[in-house]
Amino acid sequence: MQVSGTKMKKESYKENKEEEVTAPFPSSSPYNKPQNKDSKRTMGKKIKKGSKKDKEATKAKNDDSMNSKKLEASLSDMSLTAKSDNSKLKLDNRRRCSSTTRSMTSLSHVVNQINEGMIKNVIVMVGAGISTRSGIPDFRSPETGLYANLKRFQLEDPCDVFDFDYFLKNPRPFFELAKELYPSGKYLPNEAHFFIKILHDRGILKRLYTQNIDGLERAADIPEGKLIEAHGTFSSATCIKCKKQCKGKEIKNQIFEGEIPRCHMTDNCRAVIKPDIVFFGEDLPKRFFTFQHDFTKCDLLIVMGTSLQVQPFADLINSVNPRTPRILFNREKVGPFVKCKRKEDFTMTGDISDSTRKFMDMLGWEHQLDSYLQKQQKEKKKARGKEICGSSKGEKKTDR
Repeated sequence: MQVSGTKMKKESYKENKEEEVTAPFPSSSPYNKPQNKDSKRTMGKKIKKGSKKDKEATKAKNDDSMNSKKLEASLSDMSLTAKSDNSKLKLDNRRRCSSTTRSMTSLSHVVNQINEGMIKNVIVMVGAGISTRSGIPDFRSPETGLYANLKRFQLEDPCDVFDFDYFLKNPRPFFELAKELYPSGKYLPNEAHFFIKILHDRGILKRLYTQNIDGLERAADIPEGKLIEAHGTFSSATCIKCKKQCKGKEIKNQIFEGEIPRCHMTDNCRAVIKPDIVFFGEDLPKRFFTFQHDFTKCDLLIVMGTSLQVQPFADLINSVNPRTPRILFNREKVGPFVKCKRKEDFTMTGDISDSTRKFMDMLGWEHQLDSYLQKQQKEKKKARGKEICGSSKGEKKTDR
């Protein structure tokens, strides 16, 4: 798989129409090995025609295969639906059955493979959609999206807020948006984030590739070594002139006070300090381009809350073996999941937190999810109590 370029681009996802036939793989992929053209011919020569026992055995095998196919066909026709308060949850679980044992022909098969320990290297790709339940608006919703809230800056294109050339001319729109997105404890992880954490707890999370800059993956205690923050992070910042770095917390107060942070690391350098968020036109982090080592080992790809419109991130979904199952958790079908040509593609549409909980219920993991959510709620109440206690002490001092 060759990702289209090293810079983040503003372009729509385009489905590879020949994906199933010509899906490219890295040269290191085990699926790239050439097949011996004469293998079938050689095998044919070794098979002897004939014996009565052979014919009977073949007939029995065919009968078993037919029975197995009928059973699988009945299972694969299941269509599960559930209703949530905010949206309808739809589970696309209808697939034609395949006699090939490696083929995942229904979502139930994927669940069974996970529970039986057959799936060991799960890669998760996430976008802004997984954070909406936490209270963070997504980017592209017409009325409530973050881009829609930037109208007061009269940008020709809302995406200009993440355009590096525009930032050099006018950094204020970005820093206004940064106040909303900066990890500050205002927003907390939800079911989707803790689902990924539980994958890690169970030892099957190979890597999490995130487009998000809200820091909620870190807040859910997903180890930094498991994270590929494709579009950067607020945890560090760099001067655009002298290129010296500082920790993100050093400029946090300035951002929240509505100031544009200036360089304090080099004498006489007062250039703007920019959080290490990847803008359009900038190179993605070097770690992103180690994806080949991960995706060749992937035996389940989970895609959550992304429009699959921003390259080169969107190209990653084509980096897995064409027979590796892929599951989309999203408000609606996107990218190759719209036509769903691959038998191993599954979708759970609707509210992402609700569909995540439904999937964890299928796995029998909902008790772990509830445990994390309850723990987070207790910590939130405790922190709130300290905050109230501190403010009341301050008021008493003022009265005196």
